[in-house]
Amino acid sequence: MLTNDLLSPEEREAVIEMRHAMHREPELSNQETKTRKRIIDALAKFGLEGARSFHKTGVYVDVQGLAPGPNRAIALRGDIDALPIQESRDDLPYRSQVPGVMHACGHDMHASIALGTALAFHRMRQNFSGKVRVIFQPAEEAEPLGGRSVAEEGLLVGFEAAVGFHVDTDIPAGSFGARAGAVTKSSEQFEVNIIGTMAHGAEPHAGVDAISMAGAFINEVQKVVSREMPVHDGAIVTIGTIHGGEATNIICPSVVMTGTIRTSSPERRGFLVQRVREVAEGVAAMHRGRVEFSSQSGEPPVVNDAGMVERFRQIVLQSAGEDKYVQAPPSSGSDDFGFYSGCVPSIYFLFGSREPGNESGVHTPTFGASDKILLPVTELAIKYCWELLHS
Repeated sequence: MLTNDLLSPEEREAVIEMRHAMHREPELSNQETKTRKRIIDALAKFGLEGARSFHKTGVYVDVQGLAPGPNRAIALRGDIDALPIQESRDDLPYRSQVPGVMHACGHDMHASIALGTALAFHRMRQNFSGKVRVIFQPAEEAEPLGGRSVAEEGLLVGFEAAVGFHVDTDIPAGSFGARAGAVTKSSEQFEVNIIGTMAHGAEPHAGVDAISMAGAFINEVQKVVSREMPVHDGAIVTIGTIHGGEATNIICPSVVMTGTIRTSSPERRGFLVQRVREVAEGVAAMHRGRVEFSSQSGEPPVVNDAGMVERFRQIVLQSAGEDKYVQAPPSSGSDDFGFYSGCVPSIYFLFGSREPGNESGVHTPTFGASDKILLPVTELAIKYCWELLHS
């Protein structure tokens, strides 16, 4: 079993306190002003000064080792934003006090683990060489994405590796998972505005029916996945919203649809967007209508470095036991840690939270995870970062 020898009693208390405070007062993406101040104050309480802002509501801090040795630089991320979900876990004494907002994706835990890692390395700075940059990243859940700012603002320039992690409700509490290669999918958002011509419902020939065109597009666009993409890619095209029509007896003149495009292949991201656009344009032309198409590039796929995964596996086996490592399957979801893995060799590992009373998945109002998993995960992150700095 993992112990908590790498955290002082005061640091352990700070980790738990941060989790509870963030959970009680969650803040949505790009609104994390109180959370940012709370983190800066917690760092300063332990004498860790010099925190710097980015992306308006984000903050990062560097811990410079003072011992001789390899002068490596690694980064560790903890995301900090919450979701627009009403929490329904009345059993938690630290449940959300903000109506309609909760930490339903575990970012309160992620940030608390990052805090503990920063504090421990600050205390041990006389004993290690190199630099650890701990990034408390906002806006993982919604645009504009904090991970994109990390890349665009050069926060990983000169760094040799990045470490990210996420709670996983499919893995038992006390176990950890990782895998080499793509572990999440990229995500592109798109909007299709199909434009026809209004007419009386009794005279459809006098108009161009946008609803008919929308139906054809919904059917045809799925063939891009089933007939043009490799099966192993697991590409997904989702129509998430559709709006059109004003009355039952009018030929609808326009329909607006929005959706997402996901793939595990960086090379096929552009191809998929192009094909969705071409299908929309083709369907509109076939029906005598026209289309306006726009897309926005979201998260790249998170790609794990094979060597970093193997090193992580060895540490889990040594620290937690041979039965505590899980070969985690890839996810169909997305995470803006993909911007990190696009800049430097990276690992995005999973820590389990599933146990009786905490079976609900993330992004649900009943999601929850026990405090008891926080300190072991923090210790594992510290051990792993230490290994990256010195091996």
